[in-house]
Amino acid sequence: MKAIRRLTVRPVLPDPLRPLSDLARNLRWSWHPETRDLFQSVDPACWASSGRDPVRLLGTVPPARLAELAEDRRFLRRLTAVADDLDHYMTGDRWYQAQSGRLPAAVAYFSPEFGITAALPQYSGGLGILAGDHLKAASDLGVPLIGVGLLYRHGYFRQSLSRDGWQQEHYPVLDPHELPLALLKEPDGTPAHVALALPGGRELRARVWLAQVGRVPLLLLDSDVEENDLGERGVTDRLYGGGSEHRLLQEMLLGIGGVRAVRTYCRLTGHAGPEVFHTNEGHAGFLGLERIAELCDEGLEFGSALEAVRAGTVFTTHTPVPAGIDRFDRELVARHFGPDSELPRIDVERVLRLGMETYPGGEPNLFNMAVMGLRLAQRANGVSLLHGGVSRSMFAGLWPGFDADEVPITSVTNGVHAPTWVAPEVFRLGARQIGVQRAEDAMTVGGSDRWDSVADIPDQDIWDLRRTLREQLVEEVRERLRASWRQRGAGAAELGWIDDVLDPDVLTIGFARRVPSYKRLTLMLRDRDRLMDLLLHPERPVQIVVAGKAHPADDGGKRLVQELVRFADDPRVRHRIVFLPDYGMAMAQKLYPGCDIWLNNPLRPLEACGTSGMKAALNGCLNLSVLDGWWDEWFQPDFGWAIPTADGAGTDPDRRDAIEAAALYDLLEQRVTPRFYERAASGLPDRWIEMVRGTLSLLGPKVLAGRMVREYVERLYAPAAEAHRAMDPDSARGLAEWKTRVRAAWPGVSVDHVETSATATAPAELGSTLGLRVRVKLGDLAPEDVEVQAVSGRVDSEDRITDASKVPLKPVGGPDLEGRWVYEGPLALDRTGPFGYTVRVLPAHRLLASGAETGLVAVPSDDLAQAAGLLMR
Repeated sequence: MKAIRRLTVRPVLPDPLRPLSDLARNLRWSWHPETRDLFQSVDPACWASSGRDPVRLLGTVPPARLAELAEDRRFLRRLTAVADDLDHYMTGDRWYQAQSGRLPAAVAYFSPEFGITAALPQYSGGLGILAGDHLKAASDLGVPLIGVGLLYRHGYFRQSLSRDGWQQEHYPVLDPHELPLALLKEPDGTPAHVALALPGGRELRARVWLAQVGRVPLLLLDSDVEENDLGERGVTDRLYGGGSEHRLLQEMLLGIGGVRAVRTYCRLTGHAGPEVFHTNEGHAGFLGLERIAELCDEGLEFGSALEAVRAGTVFTTHTPVPAGIDRFDRELVARHFGPDSELPRIDVERVLRLGMETYPGGEPNLFNMAVMGLRLAQRANGVSLLHGGVSRSMFAGLWPGFDADEVPITSVTNGVHAPTWVAPEVFRLGARQIGVQRAEDAMTVGGSDRWDSVADIPDQDIWDLRRTLREQLVEEVRERLRASWRQRGAGAAELGWIDDVLDPDVLTIGFARRVPSYKRLTLMLRDRDRLMDLLLHPERPVQIVVAGKAHPADDGGKRLVQELVRFADDPRVRHRIVFLPDYGMAMAQKLYPGCDIWLNNPLRPLEACGTSGMKAALNGCLNLSVLDGWWDEWFQPDFGWAIPTADGAGTDPDRRDAIEAAALYDLLEQRVTPRFYERAASGLPDRWIEMVRGTLSLLGPKVLAGRMVREYVERLYAPAAEAHRAMDPDSARGLAEWKTRVRAAWPGVSVDHVETSATATAPAELGSTLGLRVRVKLGDLAPEDVEVQAVSGRVDSEDRITDASKVPLKPVGGPDLEGRWVYEGPLALDRTGPFGYTVRVLPAHRLLASGAETGLVAVPSDDLAQAAGLLMR
């Protein structure tokens, strides 16, 4: 008979073993080898069968074994040492506590998904893994972060294959009581709840689960509670599932409910309240509305509350294409806000104006979550240098009149959490050179430009390490491939060939990621004969391990998976190319270290960052990639290869694929495989080993999540906290009133006259100086409301100023009878070649984060510019 309910009956741990429970409940075990080793020694067989999950392990280990361990003095000494280490980790000062200046007392970090460990499957891909690595690195650095997300009852789907290679989705039900989670409870022991009002008098309630990620609490909201109707219970059913209203409710719960959960957590635990709120992608954008509502309840007007909220908000965008952003119909959003729904104290039209695409090229009837995120945050960033530029162009419509490079979106290039992704064998090799503590510090805190100690590792040790990791991957692949074929319906007698799949001495290429079309999973299949020649080369063969999930609703992506699987099923090549279903963290942790080459061939510039190659690099795997995302920023020929791109505007997509695939084959045939297989007199591939060494020593320090989080602290969190503190109620009111006044008066601002003064000597010679004299009309504004700038630099063939320098000009005297002001200042001719300048007027206020923040600018008219002769050649 089938059970109607499933639960895990946990053993009662003997008193000497009680610290095991605390160790299991803190997810630091997922990146702390000593803790994992301790749990493995509890019962190696149960550890393996539990999926290396301490909570499940403690639920299945026989009581007799626990009683035995309670008397084992050697085990108890190890347990005490690991428990003391965790206590020191949780309470001791770390990097953050050693910094000078007033850093934020706390930062709330919101994300729709978090990839912490395979034991907590609440992630689908790069966004979630990045968020998990962000929390772990913040913990290692001592940054007082509070993570906020949703607890999905089905998580993301599990993937298997049909006999003909079609992707199958499975949604296992997750019981929170079997996960490394604890309910957040009120002092009377009842579960803490948050609630949102829904149209028609309904209510959406959610309880809050706590995952402890090292020092960082992660709050996960769960709508599957008895107080909800069936529809509301399903709001947190699946990650990225359901239709528009379902997604809207998820994002309202994440943003609005998330702020309420943070307030509840801080009330119950005494944790410092956040001074900075960081929204990881637009899904959590509604958090700003809830914070505005809080301030309105304290007596601020909406405009003043908006300024106060913006000051302490950071927004990170992860998508380089508009299609990747959640957009909702205006009427759907309107129905869920206002007097009969959520945030009744705020006029629904004000809510809508924050997200509507009311700019050239936008669709004015759509509510755009990224647009709202940008309007509600004073600081914003992309996730690589290239992506920052793409984002500035993509969202330039929000700042009309400004060049794309002045759009106030900066970039912080992603990083990866080295203790999670570095194979133990790699860490041990490093620790042998510099000691365990220094190796741990190098991987977590970082701070150096290069890891020079890698130069001292003997070639033979590096080569032996690479072969060991490749051999481990071969074993892992065979095990997973056998399980996959059994799921596809094959019998054991059919699968003898799997024993010969892959070879630990053959150049191994890895390709694993989500399967949207722009990542081009099947580019490698473009010329199948040529690929077969590479796979089956008699002297220099390659082997390829592929993994990836297509979104359940993406039949095009599923067809790409099937195309790859069918090729890999061919008996001629199936020992050299494999597709592994159900790509996730557990598989990735074996895949990255075991590959020699990490392949990435997206359509440039559609890869915002792409962190899988970073994880591979930390293990000595070389990158072979299109110059996109992080690789565009940090590629050097010393430690990898760049696939040439044909991304001109006029290139037909099919022709582009053909050109770039041919370039990929050329690189593999002519440069990659020869370098791997050529041997020096020592019998080792010395040039290949030198590239591995370069990858570890030069790329290693750059790709760390510790470096990334330190940049967030120094460049975004600290300035946001300072702005938050400066934005007291009076300052917020003053700034809001000033912006209202400036916007109303701006049509009366103009540049009336520009001339070079007679003091200019030797014009157009490098090093000489021009004197500028500008007459501007300020209308109802005063000089303290604006800044008049001279903008100069080289000009291109269309007279556009590039790499501009901006110099403020100073007012001279008072206004004339017509209310015009004269501004003067020097202009240095500091560059040779075609040079140009112009002038402009910007609003100026001490509480603005950038001159472009208001989106207002006044420049000379075309007629005036021509009359002034602004270009020098």
